[in-house]
Amino acid sequence: MTTRPLDGILVLDLGHIYQAPYAGFLMAMAGATVIKIEPPNGEPLRRRAMVAGGSVPQAMLNSNKLGLSLDLKNPRGQEVFLRLVDRADVLIENFSPGTMERLGLGHEVLRARNPRLVYAAGSGYGQTGPDRNRLAMDLTVQAAVGIMHTTGFPDGPPTKAGPTVCDFLGGTHLYGAIMTALFARERSGRGSFVEVAMQDASYATLASAIGMHFGGNRKDVPPRTGNSHAGLAMAPYNVYPATDGWIAIIVVTEDHWDRLLRAMGQEALIGDPRFRSNLDRVTHMAEVDRLVTDWTSRHTRAELEALTRQHGVPAAPVRTLEEVLNDAGMHERGMLRWVDHPEVGRVVLPSTPLRIADAPPPDFAPSPFLNQHEPEILGGMLGLDEAEREAIRAAGGLGPRFSAR
Repeated sequence: MTTRPLDGILVLDLGHIYQAPYAGFLMAMAGATVIKIEPPNGEPLRRRAMVAGGSVPQAMLNSNKLGLSLDLKNPRGQEVFLRLVDRADVLIENFSPGTMERLGLGHEVLRARNPRLVYAAGSGYGQTGPDRNRLAMDLTVQAAVGIMHTTGFPDGPPTKAGPTVCDFLGGTHLYGAIMTALFARERSGRGSFVEVAMQDASYATLASAIGMHFGGNRKDVPPRTGNSHAGLAMAPYNVYPATDGWIAIIVVTEDHWDRLLRAMGQEALIGDPRFRSNLDRVTHMAEVDRLVTDWTSRHTRAELEALTRQHGVPAAPVRTLEEVLNDAGMHERGMLRWVDHPEVGRVVLPSTPLRIADAPPPDFAPSPFLNQHEPEILGGMLGLDEAEREAIRAAGGLGPRFSAR
């Protein structure tokens, strides 16, 4: 394969913050030409640059995109936008439901103009239903979908997941919906409207807790299980102390348990009726955790990692962010790379987690400055000369002229 999978696909990315921009990022990394369209003052994530480190996420999610600034509330800005829609294969947005319709740019209007367009909308709670207009952020969706209720310790309050899981689950599913629609277009010749709600995309993560809800004595199920299995259905399954931090250990099969006992030097317990099966170990979960804790608390994370690898036990040290940023394996695979970024300095930026055999590895271009590629897009793609562009700018349709810093 000499071309990238999405070479020749033109994407208009109206996304902001994380959800839709991540879908656009995955497409850009797969070879699509992605035009990041922002309002004249930039999207909210760019405006976070006034807070220390605030623009690093902007740099992470907009690599390989072209930058254009349009005012979609302005008639001249809309004219330019519609000319781009005529050429586009995909449009991505995650505005509040109804926003594009109020601008006269809803999916029915745009797809009537360009029947091959795949219009992809991300939202918190969906384009339909009673919660359609409910304000949605990752934190509030975590609360609404039940993630917070099942996160934390039994005697503590509901706790959010540390990462922004719902935004990125929404963005990943939005990418999947877009690719599914593009595949369908190859057969039908027509585009379609696809949408993904963050709440919908996050629901399946509750599988273990839901399994316990329907499969056990629900009155006895704590809403939060700390670092134990969400359904309290596996043991050992926990985070255990080391002399210099913590290590996560999980036993899935009986062979894993026997291997762990050998790693701990507890071969005499192999076949012990208290621990013989997973059900036995769950019944004696506190005793299992004490047994593993007594062992882990005498060793460093590195020693524990070496022993669990040697014996084939699923385990991993709980690593700091600094350790993850310098992960040798992720750098070797090309997932992470050190970049001298023109806006945020020397940082670690991600590539795509998608690996496609025989396709060239993705190129890397840093995220664009606001309106950086106006001449290439409006001049080269749409044929507007500088005088025409300045007239549109004077009418308020274009963002500020970009000048190299």
